[in-house]
Amino acid sequence: MAREECKALLDALNEATACYHHLVLTVGGSADSQNLREELQKTRQKAQQLAVATGARLTSALRGRGLGAAERAELERLWVAFSGCLDLLEADMRRALALGTAFPLHAPRRPLVRTGVAGGAGGVLAGALSARSLRQEAERGSDADDLRELEREILQVGEMIHNMEMKVNVPRWTVQARQVAGAELLSSAGASSTGFVSIEERAGPCDLSKALAATVFSAVLLAAVALAVCVAKLS
Repeated sequence: MAREECKALLDALNEATACYHHLVLTVGGSADSQNLREELQKTRQKAQQLAVATGARLTSALRGRGLGAAERAELERLWVAFSGCLDLLEADMRRALALGTAFPLHAPRRPLVRTGVAGGAGGVLAGALSARSLRQEAERGSDADDLRELEREILQVGEMIHNMEMKVNVPRWTVQARQVAGAELLSSAGASSTGFVSIEERAGPCDLSKALAATVFSAVLLAAVALAVCVAKLS
C-alpha cells in the first residue's frame, strides 16, 4: 500500500516538474507574458507541495520496520528517483531566477524617436508620463518581489534536499535499476528494424517480378529495333 501511494505521488511530482521545465524554457521569449509568470508561480508551488508530501511519505515508509527485501528495494528506487526529481526542480528554479532577472517583464521602455515637439499640452503629457512612470515602478516592484520569493523557495528546496539526505541514507550507487540504461530506445529501435525487415520481405517478390517484366520489355524492344534496322536495309 505504501509503495503504490509513494509511486502515485512521485508520478504527480514528475508531471509537475516536467510542466515547470517546459514553462521555464519560454521565459524571455515571444510567448512571455504576465500569465506565463503567474502559471510559473502556481506550477512551482504545486511541485513544492507534492515534493513535501512525497518526501514525508517515503521517509516514513523507509524508516519503518518489517519491510521485505523486494519492497525495500522498490522504495529505495523510488527514493532515488525522487531525489533526482528534486535536483531537476532546483536547477529549473535557478534557471527561472536567472532568466527572470535578465528579462524583467515590466522593464521601462524608452521611445526610439524624440520629436522635440512642445506646446500647450505639455502639462497634460507630463502628467501622463508621470502616471505611467509610477505604474512602471509598481510593476517593477512586483517583479522584484517575485524574484525574491523565488530565491527563498530555492533555498527551501535546497534545505529539503539536505534534510532528506540526513533522514534516510540511501546511496544512489547502491540502488540497482530493473532494466539496462536506454532499454526504451533499444526496444523502439528493435521494433522499427523488425518492421523494416518485414517490409523488405513483403516487397521482395514484388521487386523480383518488376525486374523480370523490365527484362522482358527490354528484350522485346531490342528485337523490334533490330527488325526495323533489317527492314530498312532490305528496302
